[in-house]
Amino acid sequence: MDSAVVRNSAQDRRARIVLGWSEEEFQEQVVTLAQALRWRYYHTHRSDRSPAGFPDLVLVHPARGRLLFRELKSEKGSASAAQREWIEDLGAAHQDVGVWRPRDWLSGEIHKQLGAPSVGRV
Repeated sequence: MDSAVVRNSAQDRRARIVLGWSEEEFQEQVVTLAQALRWRYYHTHRSDRSPAGFPDLVLVHPARGRLLFRELKSEKGSASAAQREWIEDLGAAHQDVGVWRPRDWLSGEIHKQLGAPSVGRV
């Protein structure tokens, strides 16, 4: 069998797995990568006791002088009105805020934003 076909088949399987991640599975992958790259993170574990809509992750890298606010969504998930409002307000305050989805993992965008090497993505 042609090695390119085998490689494409493996890439297709991997893409289907990543695109099928739940928000929780996705968050676990993002946090693991961020920690490996020396980012600190904050995640509200009891959102029922916090203001509605605050982004899932706050990531800080003091050595790089970077602060990120990221809402995580599965491929099919959508942001609530409260989440959209937080994103808009943080953006208006000139903060680095956005929404990440599993497709951003596959494209390498998350790795790029976190400063990961482009080789060896998981």
